[in-house]
Amino acid sequence: MVNISFTLQDFEYFFLILVRMSAFIAVAPYFSMSQVPAKVKAGIALSVSMLLWFMVPQGTIVYETVIDYAIIVLKEAVVGLLIGFAANICNYIILFAGRIIDMDMGFAMVDVFDPVTKEQVSISGTLYNYLVLLCLLCSGMHTYVLRALIDSYQLIPLNEAVFNINGIYQGMLEFLSDYVIIGFRIYLPIFMALMVLNVVLGVLAKVAPQMNMFVVGIQLKILTGLAVMFVTVYLLPSISNFIFSETKKMLVTFIENMY
Repeated sequence: MVNISFTLQDFEYFFLILVRMSAFIAVAPYFSMSQVPAKVKAGIALSVSMLLWFMVPQGTIVYETVIDYAIIVLKEAVVGLLIGFAANICNYIILFAGRIIDMDMGFAMVDVFDPVTKEQVSISGTLYNYLVLLCLLCSGMHTYVLRALIDSYQLIPLNEAVFNINGIYQGMLEFLSDYVIIGFRIYLPIFMALMVLNVVLGVLAKVAPQMNMFVVGIQLKILTGLAVMFVTVYLLPSISNFIFSETKKMLVTFIENMY
């Protein structure tokens, strides 16, 4: 005979687990995409929280007033948001690379609305972003970030999060440097091809000044850029590895600065 009791204290503990999980689902990659129905997000948060309620060692939540408990709830929501933000922020590297690619190719004024980020993004950035997300999905990144949150309940027990603002700030500064470096690595093949093309067009402009190099150059830049993107498509797994490694680094940095 199974005898399971669920007291008010158990509900308070379960609710804190659910708050951290729900905040994570709201901003984490894949889970927070607008294409995922809200009922599916709620179901994932609730089902995983129920499993964690049986797995996580239950402690005692000490508070005196409702305001104290509300502060604890807010703290758990911040923990979930920071972990989800650390996993999601690395995807913006692809959008940055796509933006500078389109600026060089001549697509800078052609923006589209991305339903994932809910922002106006470049065509190349959207293409690269979905391809890299597909590669990361095949590599199991969605399970990795979910396991990272589940492990955070062991490293950061409920109501024991201590936010090291300086550590998070230093981690963000390091990320910004990696953000630019990785973005330009993605952009480098197209940059080299277009630089050679610009040199050739400059020479032709001197040799044959009667030719309208401005009109010819725009078309050649677009054609060359698309050709290089097609030829270098095999580099997408390497780009995905860069993004995956940076995601791991950011998750470790944020979690280490919360306990």
